[in-house]
Amino acid sequence: MAEADNYTKDGTTMAEEDNYTKDGTINYQGNPANKKKTGTWTACPYILGNEFCERLAYYGMSSNLVLYFKHKLHQDSATASKNVLNWSGTCYITPFIGAFLADAYLGRYWTIASFSIIYVIGMTLLTVTASVPGLKPNCSPSGACDPTETQTAVCFLALYLVALGTGGIKPCVSSYGADQFDDTDEHEKTHKSSFFNWFYLSINVGALIAGSILVWIQENIGWGVGFGIPAAAMAIAVVSFFSGTRLYRNQKPGGSPLTRMSQVVVASLKKYRVQVPADKSLLYEIADGESGIQGSRKLDHTKDLSFFDKAAVEIQSDHIKDSPDPWKLCTVTQVEELKAIIRLLPVWATGIIFSAVYSQMGSLFVVQGESMDPHMGRHFEIPSASLSIFDTISVIFWVPIYDRIIVPVARKFTGRSNGITQLQRMGIGLFISIFAMLSAGILEVVRLGIVKRHNYYDHDRIPLSIFYQVPQYFIIGCAEVFTFIGQLEFFYEQAPDAMRSFCSALSLTTVALGNYLSSLLVTIVTDVSTRGGKRGWIPDNLNLGHLHYFFFLLAILSVLNLVAFLFVAKWYTYKRAVGTLR
Repeated sequence: MAEADNYTKDGTTMAEEDNYTKDGTINYQGNPANKKKTGTWTACPYILGNEFCERLAYYGMSSNLVLYFKHKLHQDSATASKNVLNWSGTCYITPFIGAFLADAYLGRYWTIASFSIIYVIGMTLLTVTASVPGLKPNCSPSGACDPTETQTAVCFLALYLVALGTGGIKPCVSSYGADQFDDTDEHEKTHKSSFFNWFYLSINVGALIAGSILVWIQENIGWGVGFGIPAAAMAIAVVSFFSGTRLYRNQKPGGSPLTRMSQVVVASLKKYRVQVPADKSLLYEIADGESGIQGSRKLDHTKDLSFFDKAAVEIQSDHIKDSPDPWKLCTVTQVEELKAIIRLLPVWATGIIFSAVYSQMGSLFVVQGESMDPHMGRHFEIPSASLSIFDTISVIFWVPIYDRIIVPVARKFTGRSNGITQLQRMGIGLFISIFAMLSAGILEVVRLGIVKRHNYYDHDRIPLSIFYQVPQYFIIGCAEVFTFIGQLEFFYEQAPDAMRSFCSALSLTTVALGNYLSSLLVTIVTDVSTRGGKRGWIPDNLNLGHLHYFFFLLAILSVLNLVAFLFVAKWYTYKRAVGTLR
């Protein structure tokens, strides 16, 4: 009976219930003095620790996965690459599952907690398949492996459990960290932007360790240990997250966002002949100070996309029953939720080209590096794929500079707490990314010039140091700090309160679509440039190709994308939440 007294009617613990207000937004356990005891940077170390360990686990397992498929599961290069791409793509689809559950039913805390456990189970099972006899593929002394169908199936079961687990963490953890800062408190709101910078830094520190130390362990010590360390890191991530439970500020889920948006569309279509009144205060809204959507503040009316305002126009038939039918009459806040999502889509679309540029680090940059001199000293050769470490170093270098130098300086000129707007930050990143493609293209022109002068056409590698690629990696890292972090913050700020996980999942899809776009461009370019028996832009022997044309093509597309972004940004209407500081 004493244990039952610790729970409320809706199943949350008393401790969790204390962190909610009546409308589902955060409070301070009923006492303003407790505000300093919850949320802000008091709670964030546990969230950042969780993200660092989770990313260490993810990249520690995925960075070398294609080699595990080839060497241990005995798959050819094409099959191994396809399986990695399919799995990676799934990791960017499952966030919609986690986001929907978080926004509609579970809340971000319980979504992260439950999916983290699934993640640990998947990582543990993967470790078992690489180390326990019977589940571990049988390999001959020469290294040739012959896995059974069961062993392969169990391995893929583990991987897709990880994909499901990451689907509950990716869209929620950044939003949950930002939830710890109060939008109505000017001091806390200033620190929220800083949180996104350090959040992205924690991702890259985890990736740096995974891409260097863990990859070496997998190739030189063993896959069992190489997968076991990421599994242990994920277990630590779970412990880190639960350790901060009493300090977190939570938001109650607001119900299905898809249902609410559908209601606005249906109600608008039913009233397509109804005139929207000139006085927008006549549009339907709940009279009291709280939103009708749990976990969401009221939103002010905006002028654009006025067709959907019809859903909030009251007519006589709307009041036949005691309470209005939400499929016939919607509140202004509900209408503005849909408008906010629609306004985000053009901004979202401009992120795809940037992600295509970003994806070159794992594809054509590596191919370009393979044709250059990899020596660092007389005896050590650096793999071309390892140069992506300079992108990570660039991010680690630029995040503190942006947060501690650029923002304070910009604040003096603009008067904005964040220095510049999120859209301005994203635009700067898009501009910088152009120079990454120009740098890669110019390097290729120089490389081909050396090939031509010295007749190195049949050489696999030419005497040009691979470290000349460092600038293009470093520039992309700088662009990331502006665009990807700005995108994280922008999609959080402009998302309706009860749809923030969904919008975080939406922003993540630009990475997947950027990869698909890059793949499509390579396919088209190869098809067109090889007509008439020509070798094409990207032949197996790059010394006979024109890889620089492809990099310059991406630079041109990036310029066009930047122009499109500037138009989108100029006409963008910001969400206006009642009581929010701008």
